[in-house]
Amino acid sequence: MRHKILSEGAKELSYEIREIVKKADLIQKQGQEIIWENIGDPIQKNNEVPQWMRDIISQLTLENASYKYSPSKGILATREFLAGLNNEKQGAQITADDILFFNGLGDAIAKVYQFINSGLRVIGPSPAYSTHSSAEAAHASQDPITYKLDPSNHWYPDLDDLYNQVKYNPNIIGILIINPDNPTGMVYPLEMLKRIVAIAREFNLFLISDEIYLNITYNGARAYSLAEVIEDVPGLAMKGISKEFPWPGSRCGWMEFYNKRNDKDFERFCSALDNAKMIEVCSTTLPQLAIPKIMSHPNYKQYRLELNEKIGKRSKIIAGILSAVPELQFNETYGAFYNTIIFKEGTLNNKQTLPIANPEVKKMVEEWVSKDGVDLDKRFVYYLLGSAGICVVPISSFCSDLRGFRVTLLEENEALLSKTFTTIAEAIKKYLAS
Repeated sequence: MRHKILSEGAKELSYEIREIVKKADLIQKQGQEIIWENIGDPIQKNNEVPQWMRDIISQLTLENASYKYSPSKGILATREFLAGLNNEKQGAQITADDILFFNGLGDAIAKVYQFINSGLRVIGPSPAYSTHSSAEAAHASQDPITYKLDPSNHWYPDLDDLYNQVKYNPNIIGILIINPDNPTGMVYPLEMLKRIVAIAREFNLFLISDEIYLNITYNGARAYSLAEVIEDVPGLAMKGISKEFPWPGSRCGWMEFYNKRNDKDFERFCSALDNAKMIEVCSTTLPQLAIPKIMSHPNYKQYRLELNEKIGKRSKIIAGILSAVPELQFNETYGAFYNTIIFKEGTLNNKQTLPIANPEVKKMVEEWVSKDGVDLDKRFVYYLLGSAGICVVPISSFCSDLRGFRVTLLEENEALLSKTFTTIAEAIKKYLAS
């Protein structure tokens, strides 16, 4: 070509949650049944959308208005409804004009980092959710900048690490939190959120809070929204229905802007996001129309509460199985529907294996692990996939120097859930003893 087409930042785009599927598909073609623990899709894990919710959506499909463009920022009545939900809580108050719809949070995340000056950075948690860390790194053409979540302290953020990184890196302009967290299942304590807000205020930063799992908490936990703690600091929250209803195929999410008029530069940034969506015309109409009808339905709160209780019960089942493996550093989860399990330092090496019955699968796995630079946790993940047909995601792929794997808490069949995690525990013991 006349010039190099690809930007330097493009090499930072990776998504191991989906990448591992390519290898699992190759194994599946050899006749191995796969248990998918890699991606947070409740529907794939046999969640049944209730009939009352299906009825609402079905009725909307009969209405002609469901097939038109929505306004670029989103349907006004839905934005007014969501602003009202926010304003019922004490904290930052918003209007419909402070809400902007996107085609899922993947779309929203890409837009946020796209319009930040390429010389400026947003620091986020590690282990990192790949969509955020890859998009931020791609915009900067550099590795992501992260603060540590500490597995020795319930996965809580190391706020001294965050403070020092912000203090000594003047290019950091924003702080990202994911609350509840993906991939760890941690819920940020209120006092820690307040300290993060104080850090943002001290260094004149803005805040981003990914709150896609905000209403998915259990085992006594409660997640606080950014609006409840942000006070006068500029920031934005990302929300959606893919995990909460759940309706992942809707591709429907939104941003809420807080205190955008408190800082002219942040207000211009929010306007740029509005304009970017205007150029795209709009986001999907049908799910926007469904949001007020579903969230205000008399069955909705109890429905969500029951789903949360089921996830909490599954978290206890998994804890009972994996916390008994002494080579693992295990934390119970309190939000979202993931758990990140860490191998204790020194337990992994590049000689460990698991028996694989199928010779073709064995050949593939041995080829994958023989490549230079394969992380030790990825090596375990490949052997687990080839030996037991269980697909999990290595934590080294979440922008972390820890070694472990992420699983979901979504399997509705409790017998299968117990069998799957018992198999994982037994595989770990065999692998580490080999």
